[in-house]
Amino acid sequence: MKTGSPRGRAATAAEGRGRALRAGRIGTTGLLLSVAAASAPMMVVAGVMPTTYAVLGIVGQPLLFVLLGVVLMLFSFGYAEMGRHVQNAGAFYAYIARGLGGTIGAAAAVLALVAYSTLQVGIYGLFGFEVAGLVDEHLGLRVGWWVPALAGVALVGTLGWLKIDLNVRVLGVLLVVEVVLVATFVVVGLGDPGVDGLSSAAFDPDTLTSAGLGTALCFCIASFTGFEQAPVYAEETTRPQAVVARAMFLAVGFAALLFALSSWALGVAAGPSRVVALADAQGPHMLFALTEDRLGGTFTNIMHGSYVTGMFAAMLSFHNVVARYAFAMGREGLLPSVFGRTGKFSGAPTYGSALQTFFSVAVVASFTLSDETGFGDPTVPVLRLFTWCGNVGALGVMVLMATASVAVVAFFVRRGAARPQLARIACSGLAAGALIVIICYAVKDFDVLLEAESDSAPRWVLPGVVGVTIVIGIGYGWLLRIARPAVHAEIGRGNHAFQLEKVATAPGKANKPSAAA
Repeated sequence: MKTGSPRGRAATAAEGRGRALRAGRIGTTGLLLSVAAASAPMMVVAGVMPTTYAVLGIVGQPLLFVLLGVVLMLFSFGYAEMGRHVQNAGAFYAYIARGLGGTIGAAAAVLALVAYSTLQVGIYGLFGFEVAGLVDEHLGLRVGWWVPALAGVALVGTLGWLKIDLNVRVLGVLLVVEVVLVATFVVVGLGDPGVDGLSSAAFDPDTLTSAGLGTALCFCIASFTGFEQAPVYAEETTRPQAVVARAMFLAVGFAALLFALSSWALGVAAGPSRVVALADAQGPHMLFALTEDRLGGTFTNIMHGSYVTGMFAAMLSFHNVVARYAFAMGREGLLPSVFGRTGKFSGAPTYGSALQTFFSVAVVASFTLSDETGFGDPTVPVLRLFTWCGNVGALGVMVLMATASVAVVAFFVRRGAARPQLARIACSGLAAGALIVIICYAVKDFDVLLEAESDSAPRWVLPGVVGVTIVIGIGYGWLLRIARPAVHAEIGRGNHAFQLEKVATAPGKANKPSAAA
């Protein structure tokens, strides 16, 4: 068929629409809601914070969130600037490919797909366990954790096929409810302190001198995961050059403030002298116990319900990100081309969504078959599925963040923009150094993150998954460079999304690649 004919031009246009996400779907508010929902504030306050208090005994957790907020702001200066030049649903690997080359970019693509997939599927374990417990408590029905987990997979998969603006509305409602409930606890917790009164000891730097500081940083930085997803939606935003950066900075600042205040309120409500012992004894239920004492059973039940819906919001947010990474990889030939197609009516990356749904079913089913414990035992759904996958995913995202920071420096230096971009290069360098230190602590203390024995198999196998993924990704990129050099050369370019200002070319040289390429 000749593309010069009306019919041919229509086919070409349809092909272009099928390989591009629909623009103009999301504004600043929608994008902020989408990425902030991934951090699941209620899950962090109820789960991560008591665990950090109990396992590491550091009462200066609020100060940790402030410090990590600064580190991630430094990271965001360079990362957001890259978004002005590259709009691609494969954000991490696109940026890394532009800065460090296609081979490293291919490794980043594989790692991003694995990291976000494991982060998302791990939450199904905790979600299933909590929902099964609530159904038993309030309805008197005993169901296995895998029943609500698979129901969650089905619902998230269905929403993933629909328009992104519908997903944003769902995420927005769930996130706003979470934030209102957490904010209410903060006000009440600080207004009605425990045995030690309204203490500011949590912000004393001396509280951060214990041996568990590095591990505490690993626990806390995982709580921020989600803000870095903003560039993934760049192709679907109204004004990507402005909206993406704005949403990232707002998400980091919002998370740092909310988490610092929430962890302070937990410490004050329990009492700095008692918070570690109380967290050790009650775990995630510490938040609900402190809330019930101050706001009663009805509010606590609503908060517990929001704890579960917040998990659902995080699952949906991560699902959308994985679907878009798969779409970007399919569009560029890193995955079969079918994944680089969008739905005819929704404009969503439906095949990427289906891939993540299939992966989730397979993983949940495999953990279900290995579960020989009785009803209400958290070993398989929480201590294995959630903890194992969550820590593997968080470690993978930290590696991507550190690599992206290095790529930012390389990107601007190689293009002769080091002087005008000096401030952002410096911020990226500082962020890379801080992130590498945290990664080293995470690998060193992975047994603590898993709450496992230091000589246990998961302590070495699980961080090894990230290492093996990187090696496989580099090998894949190297093979592409040899066997499919045209595909290798286009890694990170997306649907003609590389947006550096074009360098004027002399007459007769129009077919030569510009300096930006």
